[in-house]
Amino acid sequence: MARRLTTFSKLLITLLILAALFFLFRYLMNNTEFGKNLRQQSKTESVQSGDQSSGGSTVAGGGAELTGPDVLRVQLVTWGGYGPGVYFNEGAIPSTRSRYYKDYGLKVKFEVNDDLGAALNAWMAGEYDILVQTADAFPLYTGPADIAQYKPKAFMQVDWSRGGDAIIAKRGINSINDLKGKRVAVAVPSPAQTLLLTALEAAGLKYSDVTTIETSDNFKSADIFKGPDVDAAVVWAPYDEVLRSIPGSKVLITTQSQSNIIGDIMFAKEDFIRANQDKINAFYEGWMRGVSEVMADEGNYNKAAKLLGELINFSTEDAAGAMSLVRFATHGDNVNFFGLNPDFRGQKGGDIYDKMNGEFVKMKVLEGQAPTWRSVINTVAIQSASSKLTGPQHAAESTPKFTPATKAEESAEAVASKPVSINFATGQFALTENAKTIIDLQFAEIAKTFAQSRIRIEGNTDNVGSRETNMELSRKRAQAVADYLKNTYSLDPNRFIIIGNGPDNPVPGCESNATAECKAKNRRTDFQIIATN
Repeated sequence: MARRLTTFSKLLITLLILAALFFLFRYLMNNTEFGKNLRQQSKTESVQSGDQSSGGSTVAGGGAELTGPDVLRVQLVTWGGYGPGVYFNEGAIPSTRSRYYKDYGLKVKFEVNDDLGAALNAWMAGEYDILVQTADAFPLYTGPADIAQYKPKAFMQVDWSRGGDAIIAKRGINSINDLKGKRVAVAVPSPAQTLLLTALEAAGLKYSDVTTIETSDNFKSADIFKGPDVDAAVVWAPYDEVLRSIPGSKVLITTQSQSNIIGDIMFAKEDFIRANQDKINAFYEGWMRGVSEVMADEGNYNKAAKLLGELINFSTEDAAGAMSLVRFATHGDNVNFFGLNPDFRGQKGGDIYDKMNGEFVKMKVLEGQAPTWRSVINTVAIQSASSKLTGPQHAAESTPKFTPATKAEESAEAVASKPVSINFATGQFALTENAKTIIDLQFAEIAKTFAQSRIRIEGNTDNVGSRETNMELSRKRAQAVADYLKNTYSLDPNRFIIIGNGPDNPVPGCESNATAECKAKNRRTDFQIIATN
């Protein structure tokens, strides 16, 4: 007959089972991926609970808003280049959902302020820690004494404008060359001036060759364009509506073609960076991780567009459109932009900054030269991240590759044409050292600025000698110029369209080559920019 278990036996067996379950649970928690994930989830919920119990509010999508004096406050403008940073932060406000917070313990708050003057005043007053600007306009912040006393230092490139800025014109104006003597609405001081000035240079014109109608921002320039007072305007995207309002108007050029002229940067006070270098390092590294993830995955891109749209009051579709008009700067791009790659021969931030530093003095926007680029940058964050941000996802943008030009491209209308006098020995096509210097000074910079555009090089001669000989000689001279640009600046040889006009395309007024002066004018090389489609 079976015996019943005593009460003590039942208790002992129960304790043994509980002990076995305890040690099994402990083993699972400490030695399996399931346990690690469960512990992490528990910590996150604990943090969120603590935040909420101390006054934090719940944010969209879950998580709690983070507050306190240690929040990194970052000013932005209504622009598509900020998608990766907002994506990595999981929105505009610091929260427990933010990757900045989870991975670095960093609280980041993004605020839109399109009034750059008001934003600058707030930054000087300590209401913002980080401001946005463009490298070309940065001398306007480092030069004036009242701002320079805070020693602003650029520490990150955010993007290149790739279609977000444009010069538009009314009927009858078909190229930048046609702007001579015309009235152009342009925001000052701003990157709009830089775009206009460098486009005019590509056409062999000066800023003084147009009459500028100055505005406070690009949106007002677009409004003025709709009226009768100007012939052209420098505007921001989206500008389709503006064009539709004026029959016959057209886009002359955009930063899709003039692709390496408007580079957005972020900067902070030198004292702030020195006291918060770990925060700046984390902010930079997280942003670059956001760039790599957004560029690599469509789902991440759409998420970034949604979050950016919520910040700048755009629909997700419009925010995605704005993002498509920029090239997000990777870590490799930053290394190149800040001059940390000695082998890089493309456009650097210092090239743009130093150029406009001098131009603003000529325009009397600045009373004197601002400090040099080298003295207004801080590259600690970039250099400290170099051992971490490796792999193709963080690589710099490669040199643009071109296929051989089509017949249509060979004869396409140029958006800008610049005649340059390059002297050759009689009957020769080899470049002299003086000729190389002329190319360096008068066109190499333009070639880097219009990195995504084709370059048509047309050789021209006077009428001395046979036409057949001059046709071949002019083609060889144009080819010699292209070869020099290719070898010296690492330009794709397929980028060039080589034309030999011989004596068939004289300068207007010098068709007969009647004087030595006219003959000299006709012995020229024309550099023409063929816009990117």
